[in-house]
Amino acid sequence: MGGKIYLGVEGGGTRTTAVLADASGRVLESHTFGPGNLKLMSLGQLRDRLKEIARRFPKASAIGIGMAGARTGEHWAVIQTEAARLWKGVPIAATHDLELAWQSIQDRKTRACDASILLLSGTGSCVYGKSKSGELQRLGGWGHLLGDKGSGYEIGLRGLKAVVFYHDLDGRWTRLGQSLLAATQCNEPNDFIDWVQQAGKENVATLAQVVFECAAKRDPIAKDILDGAVASIARDAVRVAKKLRVSKGSVAFGFAGSVFLKQNGFRKRIEKEIASKVSKAIFIKQSQPSVMGAVRIAMELGGKPIELPKVSVEPKPWDEAHIAKSPTEMRHPGSMNLHRMSIPKAVDLFLDEDQAISRALKAEKQKISRAVRMISDAFEGGGRLFYVGAGTSGRLGVLDASECPPTFRSDPEMVQGIIAGGQRALANAVDGAEDDAAAGARAVRFRRVGSKDVVVGIAASGRTPFVWGALWEAAGRGARTVMICFNPNLHLTRTQRPDLLIAPEIGPELLTGSTRLKSGTATKLILNLFTTLAMVQHGKVIENLMVDVNPSNVKLKNRALRIVSELTGMDEDASRQALDASGWSVFKTWDRWSRSSKGRKGKRR
Repeated sequence: MGGKIYLGVEGGGTRTTAVLADASGRVLESHTFGPGNLKLMSLGQLRDRLKEIARRFPKASAIGIGMAGARTGEHWAVIQTEAARLWKGVPIAATHDLELAWQSIQDRKTRACDASILLLSGTGSCVYGKSKSGELQRLGGWGHLLGDKGSGYEIGLRGLKAVVFYHDLDGRWTRLGQSLLAATQCNEPNDFIDWVQQAGKENVATLAQVVFECAAKRDPIAKDILDGAVASIARDAVRVAKKLRVSKGSVAFGFAGSVFLKQNGFRKRIEKEIASKVSKAIFIKQSQPSVMGAVRIAMELGGKPIELPKVSVEPKPWDEAHIAKSPTEMRHPGSMNLHRMSIPKAVDLFLDEDQAISRALKAEKQKISRAVRMISDAFEGGGRLFYVGAGTSGRLGVLDASECPPTFRSDPEMVQGIIAGGQRALANAVDGAEDDAAAGARAVRFRRVGSKDVVVGIAASGRTPFVWGALWEAAGRGARTVMICFNPNLHLTRTQRPDLLIAPEIGPELLTGSTRLKSGTATKLILNLFTTLAMVQHGKVIENLMVDVNPSNVKLKNRALRIVSELTGMDEDASRQALDASGWSVFKTWDRWSRSSKGRKGKRR
C-alpha cells in the first residue's frame, strides 16, 4: 500500500468505527468494533479496544481518535497515551465525538465563514460551534435525562407524554396515540407505563419517526411537538452564534445526525427559523460519516505530533523520589511472612501495629489543633468544610461529612465530601479518576468554594493529582487549605505548600501499599477530631452530650430523652413533653429550661 495512509477512529455508545483512508480521503478499509464510550470503559477495556483496532489495520501515517465521553484534555491525554503504546512513533490526536462531527462538515464554504456551528440530532442532540479565531461554544450534549432538546429521544418521549396527557384531559385519542400503540406493541395506554420503564433510550428514540409520520398526516399533537422542537433547536443555534460573537458575521450551520439527515422538511424549517435571526447564514447537510472527521484530524497532523490542550492547574508539587520514600510504599519488616503466619499471631500483629497510630498522631497535636481552630472559625463565619480525596481517603471524607447532620443537626452543606470519580467511586474503583487534577479543580469551582471555607485534602502518599488540583483551586479562591498525608518525606516549596500540612509518621502498611489499613484508620481518627471538636467549639455540645442531635429514629429519640433528663433532672414524661413543645430539638429544650425560673434555680446533674 503506497503513499501516506490515515486511520480515523470514532468511539460511540453502541459501537466503534475505524476507517483507513489515503491522502485523497478515499476509504481503503472500514471495520466496526464494540462500544467506545470512554466514560463507560475501564482503562483495561480502552486498551483492549485499541488493540483490536491495531491488529485489524496496517500501520498508518497518522491517527485521529474521537470518543464519546472524552470531555476533557485529561481524557484525551489518556487515549493518546494508550494509543501511543500500540502505534509507536505515529502522530496521534485524540478528542471527543462532537469534534469529529464538526470536522466532517468542514469544506471550502464553511472554512470561509466567521464561524461553523454543528447542529446534531440523533438519539441525543447538541449544538457545537467554533469561530475562525478558535473560540469554542456548546449548548446541550448532557444526555437524554438532563438535556438533548430536539433529539430523537426527546421527540419520542414527548409523543408518549402528550398522548396520555390529552387522554386524561379530555378523553382524546388521536392518530398519534394509535400509531404509538402499534409501534410499541402495546394494547392500551396503561401498557406504556411498563414499556417506557423497560425500553432503552434507542427504543424511545425510534418513536420520533412515528411522531414525524403523524405530523405529516396533520395530527395536532404531533405537529405541536415538532413546532416546539424546531423553535428549541433554532434558538440554541442562534445562542451559540451570539456566544461566539459572530451573529452579524457569516456563519455556517451544518446538520448531522439521523433526525436531521432523514427529516428534510424538519431541517428546512429550522434553517428558515435561524435565517430570520442570523442574516449571513449558510446551511449544509453532513455528507459523510463522522468518522471521516477523525480521518481529517489525522491528515491535519501533517506528520507532526499534535499539541494537547493545556490543563489550567499547577505542575505537580512533589518529587517522585519523595513518593518512592513514602512509608506507604515500603515493605513492613514485621509482616514479610504474613502468608505463612497463623491467624492468631496475625491478629496480634495488626492490633499491636494499630496501637502505635495514636502516638504518631499525638506528635502532630499542634497542627491538628490548628486545623480544628481553622474549621471552627470557618463555621462561625458561615463557611464550610470540604474533604477531598480519592479511593479510601475520599470515602472516609464522605463518611465523616455524612455523619455530621444526624449527630449535630448541621446543614448538610456545612461539611461536604468530594471523592475522585464521584458517586460511582463510593462503591467501585474508577480508573484514572485520581490522576485528573483538573477534575479536582472543577469540583471545587462548581461547589463555589470561597474565602470563608476550609478545604482538607487527603492523600496517603501525598501524591494524588485530583487532591492537589482541588487544593490549588481552593487556595486561588481564598479558601484555607489543609493537606493530610502519611509521608513525612514529602517536601513542598513555599508556593506549593497548603496552609497546613499534617503528615504523621505511622510507618509502612503491614500489607504493602494497602492504605485502607493504618492510613485509613489514622485518617478516620483525624477527621473525627476535626468535626467533633469544631462542633464542640460551635456550641453543638454541652458537657459531653450532643445537644443538637437530630432524633430521626427511635434510637435517637431515646437518646434525646436521656440527654434532656441528664441536663435538666426531669423525668422521662416531662422530658418528652418538653421535647414535643420544642419540635424535638434538644438544644431548644435545654435552652428554654435553663432560661426558666425552674432552670435558673435547678442544679444540673
